[in-house]
Amino acid sequence: MSGSRTPNTPTRYGILVGVDGSQQSYTAARWAAEEARLFGLPVTLMDVVTPTAATWSRVPLEQTIAECERENAEDILASARDTVAACTIRGEIPEVRTEVAHAPALKTLIDASKDARMVVVGDRGLSGVGRLLMGSVSTGLIHHAHCPVTVVHSRHGRLPDADGPVLLGIDGSPAPEAATAVAFEEAERRGVDLVAVHAWCDVGLLPLTGVDWRSREQEAGELLAERLAGWQEQFPGVAVRRRVEFDKPARWLIDESRTAQLIVVGSHGRGGFAGMLLGSVSSAVAQSVEIPVIVVRPT
Repeated sequence: MSGSRTPNTPTRYGILVGVDGSQQSYTAARWAAEEARLFGLPVTLMDVVTPTAATWSRVPLEQTIAECERENAEDILASARDTVAACTIRGEIPEVRTEVAHAPALKTLIDASKDARMVVVGDRGLSGVGRLLMGSVSTGLIHHAHCPVTVVHSRHGRLPDADGPVLLGIDGSPAPEAATAVAFEEAERRGVDLVAVHAWCDVGLLPLTGVDWRSREQEAGELLAERLAGWQEQFPGVAVRRRVEFDKPARWLIDESRTAQLIVVGSHGRGGFAGMLLGSVSSAVAQSVEIPVIVVRPT
């Protein structure tokens, strides 16, 4: 049985987006802008500049480097702001805030996640002097952020159609409760179906002789219904499609993601879906899924 709905109180950052000048980060800003509009929150565009460790002794040269970094950050944030303004829907523009931080990127975003409803990053970003690969940042955020993290994968810079369903993976442990709450609210705000699946065979083995698979499938269906019951009462307007799968979680998500707009998973649990982005199937999902993925840690 679920608890209360996911909190929707304004925070310092609202929907926080890490931008670094890459096309992936601008696509993440577009997705975050719509998320902020749906939930009535501000969107904060943050460019984190890792200070350059200069070995020169001349102060004017160090000042020149710092000035170039500042100007570059301002240009990146201006482009990100323009991206948000250009993708508004129905003339509704969320409040847009910008911030430049001079510190290690991952630590800065983890600290900022304490005051955000969600952190949004691209699946990868720029490399080079003073910047981390956004891929390493997104991986670190999934492990350590204090709020849900969305990694925005896109099909050649295009976000998925807004009428696709939200996908939710559920395992047999209580850990995915927070992810279930997020998935229901995302589906409700977007006005789309929720497809909830319980993958009851993590390893995808062929049926073994002597195993009553029909009984196992029935038990899995009952568990899925139990996990969803309280949430369906709280979100009666969300149409839920239940799926019980004897398959590998990554393979199912990759297949179903082709017609969906969003995947929601927990950060850990018994295994299967709840552990997928931190477990053995993480690389398969990261390389193959082309839609945004929200990873929710237990609260």
